[in-house]
Amino acid sequence: MAEDLYSVLGVAKTANAGGITKAYRKLAKKLHPDLNPGDAEAEEKFKQASHAYSILNDEDKRAQYDRGEIDASGQERPPQQQQQYYRQYAGGPEGARYHSAAGYEDISDLFGDMFAREAAAGGRGGGQRYAMRGQDAQYRLDISFLDAVNGTKQRITLPDDGTLDVAIPPGVSEGQVLRLKGKGMPGMGGGPSGDALVEISVKSHPVFKREGNDITVELPITFDEAVLGGKIEVPTIAGRVSVTVPPGSNTGQTLRLKGRGVKSKGRAGDQMVRLNVMLPETIDDDLKSFTEKWREDHAYDPRRKLKEQA
Repeated sequence: MAEDLYSVLGVAKTANAGGITKAYRKLAKKLHPDLNPGDAEAEEKFKQASHAYSILNDEDKRAQYDRGEIDASGQERPPQQQQQYYRQYAGGPEGARYHSAAGYEDISDLFGDMFAREAAAGGRGGGQRYAMRGQDAQYRLDISFLDAVNGTKQRITLPDDGTLDVAIPPGVSEGQVLRLKGKGMPGMGGGPSGDALVEISVKSHPVFKREGNDITVELPITFDEAVLGGKIEVPTIAGRVSVTVPPGSNTGQTLRLKGRGVKSKGRAGDQMVRLNVMLPETIDDDLKSFTEKWREDHAYDPRRKLKEQA
């Protein structure tokens, strides 16, 4: 196998996914064994081109190859060789730059007529049949916060106007990739289809925040609820529930609702309710008079410990 996979396909290191596919198609149509029966050199070059394409058309493998982490055969390099290759081939500190559109270009027709003739003829007299697995298709799916924590089903519209139904499991997180087996690009020559890789992007929520499998909520309470306590309604990811605020509650105090968090792999987190005492927007004469009288009779310093520790 040649050291430089880009040279095998005859493309620059900055070529995008479309350019790589185009170059591979051109070589494959020229070198395919069906068009060059008995030509061992053409067959070997076809194998090299197919191998180079399998690495350079895979976004993750291409990035590893460009960084020198894997060699032309796809095997991992020792750390010293990685550094040497990076300096020699990657073009400096930043390395090669490219944008991949893997998964959005249909290459299933590349050798369709060739394999159709081969299948109709029942093979080439016992000769090798060139089957290739289909490419993985990559998609990004934006979902709401509640759909992510509770699970749902969504439909993706594909570039060819087809659709793909995706089951979102409860507890899926930002950046998680769901693999849909066999839902990618079709294989060639009887090869299996690739997979669909769906990266999840979770939108933020105005009320709920996620910390692992726990959910946090900032809950405003009134002055009298803080002093006297009482039952109030609290939103959760599964609906509203009633909780008891203990008498004498204060800002920053946290109430734990067991099992009201995110359910993932059979285990559920908790919901943490952080209390925030809120005074009325307008202080009327009754509250002002009461507070003045109370301060005269019950003076206390909430900053005493702070002063002692400073």
